Amino acid sequence: MIVMHPQPSPTLMFETLGGFQRSMALKGAIDLDLFTRIAEGATTVPELARRMEASEKGVRALCDFLTVLGFLTRREGAYALTLDSAVFLNKRSPAYLGGVASFIAHPSQVAHFLDMAAVVRKGGSIAGEHTLNPDDPVWVEFARSMAPIAGASAAAAAAILAEPGGPMKVLDIAAGSGAFGIEILKRNPAAEVYAQDWKSVLELSVENARRAGVADRYRTIPGSAFEVDFGEAYDLILVPNFVHHFDPATNVKLLGKVRGALRSAGKVAIIEYTPNEDRISPPVPAIMSLSMLATTEGGDAYTVPELESMLREAGFKASWVRELGETQQTLIQAGV
Repeated sequence: MIVMHPQPSPTLMFETLGGFQRSMALKGAIDLDLFTRIAEGATTVPELARRMEASEKGVRALCDFLTVLGFLTRREGAYALTLDSAVFLNKRSPAYLGGVASFIAHPSQVAHFLDMAAVVRKGGSIAGEHTLNPDDPVWVEFARSMAPIAGASAAAAAAILAEPGGPMKVLDIAAGSGAFGIEILKRNPAAEVYAQDWKSVLELSVENARRAGVADRYRTIPGSAFEVDFGEAYDLILVPNFVHHFDPATNVKLLGKVRGALRSAGKVAIIEYTPNEDRISPPVPAIMSLSMLATTEGGDAYTVPELESMLREAGFKASWVRELGETQQTLIQAGV
């Protein structure tokens, strides 16, 4: 259906086609520590150029471009951060997310999107899945930079999943920064968490567990979730932001392995961005489908009914669904 407007405009088309310029400009500003320099008091082109060891012409063009995009403001020749930039792009901010640019705009990631027509024809990535080596430092940077976002979802999930006072053996699959397991440990002094991920990433999660004062109850299982021995008799197995990387059959196989590692009354907890069944809302979960199409062989943004179907096929019984507040993520629990 064509939606008629009073006057057609090519603006959206041009903005979208030029979107790569926005990505690269933002990444360049992050690489130059532009936002942090402004937060520290360097607000004019000459001062920024001096501190960043860059040309004044280049700094002016970049700052003006970022002002147009809404990342900066300018008044009488002085630049300032917007609220979003101050919170998420200033390295001194505890909620800093700038590091994620090294992963999202990494050449191997960008390569997935260069021929979208071919991706659509194939129905999956044409650049190859997991083109980054498991030991590549960029995975650590990704886990570190996403920690503030993961932390919000982890806290909301732990408020539902933790069982204060009683012993809990927990497995955290694809632990990343360790946020989900660590939040369980903070809420339950009798809990013990086993974190699975690549060895280099687990070094970061152990560091975060140490900072949180729970490292004595934090264990690690390095390697691939599909290959390592999980162990057994877990009360709870966390699967946060992982199943969207794989096709349903692969997820059913993984969930079957998860089921085998749970005790008789154990539960699995999947945390995901789940689009509605119309698949175009809410926006953040909905647009993940194209990202997974381009970057994985068979991944997708799955709806709640699709995830529940995978759980049933893997042998799980009743499932419970909870929205995790403002995080836009969904928690799906299922019992053995």
